[in-house]
Parts: sequence; structure tokens; C-alpha cells
Amino acid sequence: MAAYSFDRTSYESRIRWFQSARFGLFLHFGLYSIPARGEWVRSDEKMPESDYMPFFETFDPKQFDAKAWARAAKQAGMRYAVLTAKHHDGFCLFDSQYTDFKSTATPFGRDIVREFLDAFRSEGLRVGLYYSLLDWHHPDYPHFADRYHPMREDAAQTNENRNWDNYIAYYHNQVRELCTNYGRLDLLWFDFSYDHMRGETWHATQLMEMVRALQPEILIDNRLEVSGEGFGSLYNCCPTPYHGDFVTPEKMIPPHGLQDVENRDLCWESCVTMNNNWGYHRDDNHYKPASLIIKKLVECVSKGGNLILNVGPMGNGAFPPQSLATLRQIGDWMAVNSESIYSCGKAGLEKPDFGRFTRRGNTLYLHVYENSIGPLPVPQLRKSQIRSATRLFDGSEIQISTSWVHSDYPDVCFLDLGPDPVLPDAADTVLKIELKES
Repeated sequence: MAAYSFDRTSYESRIRWFQSARFGLFLHFGLYSIPARGEWVRSDEKMPESDYMPFFETFDPKQFDAKAWARAAKQAGMRYAVLTAKHHDGFCLFDSQYTDFKSTATPFGRDIVREFLDAFRSEGLRVGLYYSLLDWHHPDYPHFADRYHPMREDAAQTNENRNWDNYIAYYHNQVRELCTNYGRLDLLWFDFSYDHMRGETWHATQLMEMVRALQPEILIDNRLEVSGEGFGSLYNCCPTPYHGDFVTPEKMIPPHGLQDVENRDLCWESCVTMNNNWGYHRDDNHYKPASLIIKKLVECVSKGGNLILNVGPMGNGAFPPQSLATLRQIGDWMAVNSESIYSCGKAGLEKPDFGRFTRRGNTLYLHVYENSIGPLPVPQLRKSQIRSATRLFDGSEIQISTSWVHSDYPDVCFLDLGPDPVLPDAADTVLKIELKES
């Protein structure tokens, strides 16, 4: 077999839309939405399948409306979305011919993946599917002594006579279905590798060759190699045939962005929950306010990364009211400030005390989180560099201050934000600065 050859030019072309989009929606929905104790409920509670099957037998989310989901995402300013086609419990939201453990075999009887893809595409959003490498339902997936399987401590669940090759064939066939039966996919989000269960244990080279043949332009995350921890082989500049196109830090934002060992910027996406769970959890009311999420989106962009924000729909298929309210508030901000997010990235300037910078070409965006006493100092810029400055939300001019109060700092650029000490947008007031050609 010929050695794998990484084509960086093709890779950089493939990821260009993703690095322009910057903001996406993650959707975790399945049987676990009914017990409403998070998507890991079977594993966390070591729940036998006999106790889990009633959720399959009653699955009928009558308020599920993929078009409403898509409208909420678009209004929030999201440019792409990823849905859990199959999570760790093995339940499929698509009409797979290889299992009856699927949404089309429940009382609901519908192919949720197809409806999701149709609805989000119709709103002009890019679409992706999440597929768990783990499977707690499949009889050939390791049970006893597996780190995560619900029956990991039940010695009666011996792994004898479980055929790993059967499971590999099963999950490869399902991935083939997703890549063949549902039109063009923009993203495939595998989850996840652990212990010895990584790389070629998943027959990852064979899998990736199949996916790339069926969906040449698709982007794939790095979790055939790693979990939310670890960066993958692209980081080490020795990419395997199954390297990820982007790194996936989970529930955190890298302190300084991400670069490979040769100091090139990596493509990355921070996956973040609205509260503390991915799947719907009725008692988890620790929702992040919209203002915090806006700041975290800006932080990701300022470090050269993306943010994908999760919503866990309720058991009836509707978004939780708090999630909808938060998406609307984010959307109100994005409606006037998305220019400072889309196609933007690092500014090449030190983070200011008052907020953050994002940048597109010669346009610099100052995200101001707190006002100053007097004119706003921007030590990273010289007055001679600035062609113009405006407030992004109304286009009104921001003048360079000539006040005597900062005459002791002749080398620092100060901007006159006017007499009001309260910022127009308490979450993030964005100033647009056009720089002169260098």
C-alpha cells in the first residue's frame, strides 16, 4: 500500500468555507431526551437495556419541527448545523437498513435526519451529521470492562463470542448510508477515540477512504484519533490517512488558539453547551447568558477558531424555552454585528484590556466590553494607521480624540466614544476601524 500523501493545498481549499462561517449549531437529540437526565444517562446510571427500551417503544416527539429548528439557527446567525445521527446508545435518527433501533421503527415513524437536512439546506445553512463510534446497543460492541459501556461492571456480560469485525462492518455500512442516501454533506463529526479504541482499531483508513470517495469535499473532525483531549496527527505535522480536518476542544476555548508543531495555525472548533449537558436535562438550569456566549464566540474568532453551540431538544422535539430565548438574543446581536464574525480571524494585535479584536484584511473590529473613563485608549494602534472609525451598529463616525486629558500619552491612540459612559450594547459594542494600506 502506498504511503499516505497529505495535500495541503486541497486541504486549505476544503476548509475555507468553515473558517468563514465561524458559528454553528450542535443538536443532541434521541431517546435520552425522554428520561431528560443527559445523553450519558445509560452509562452514568449503568442502566440495563431492558430499562432503556421503554423509551424506544414510546418515542413520539410530536412537536419536532425541523423547519422551526432551522429558522431558529438562521435567526441566531449560525451558518452550519450538526445533528446526532447516532449517539453512544446506538439509536439512529435515520432509516438504516442495518438495524431496527431507529426512529422510523418507533411510534414516531419518521426519518429525522432527512427532515433535518432538508430543512437546514432550505434555509441556506451548511449541514453535518454526528456519528458515534461507540454503540451500547450493538451486541458485538465490547460490554464488560469497557470504560463506558453501561454493563461494564456486570461480569455476566462477558465479551466472549462478541465479534468486533461484525461491529466494524455494521458501523462502516451505516456511515456509507449517510454518505450515499442523503445528498451532499458538509461535515461528518465522529465521536470518539479512547484507550486502545482509536485509529486503526476503528479501521479508520478504510473508513476515511470510503467517506472521501463518496463525499470528496466533506470536512471530518479529529476524533478518529483522539477525544475532546488531544490534537491529532495534523497537529504533529505527520498526518495519518484519517487525520481530522479540524481540532475539537470541548467545553473550553484554547488559551492562545491552536498552532501545529511548526507554528502554523490549525483549523479548530470549540464545541460548547448552553448549560452543562449535551442532551436535554430537565434539572440542568445552569444556562449561559447570551452576553457570555457572544463574548465566547468573539473569543474563538479572535483566536482563529469556530464556535459550535449545542441545543438539546426536549423529549417532545421542541427546543427548551431558555435555549430559544438565548438564540434570539444572540441573533439580535448578530443581526448588526455579524460582519465582525464571518470571514474574520486573528488581528495580529495584543488583546486589549477592554475587550477583543477580530480582523478581516485591513478592517479591524474592536469588541468593547467595558467603557473607559474619558476617551478609549488603543495602545496597539497609531493614529497614522487609521483611515476611518465607525460604530458598527449604526455606521456613525468615531473620532480620534484630541482631548488634553491624554496629552501625557502622545504615542497612544485614543478614540472619542462620546459623553455617555454607558456603552450602547452592554454585551459587546463593536467599533469598525479601516486601516490604511501598509
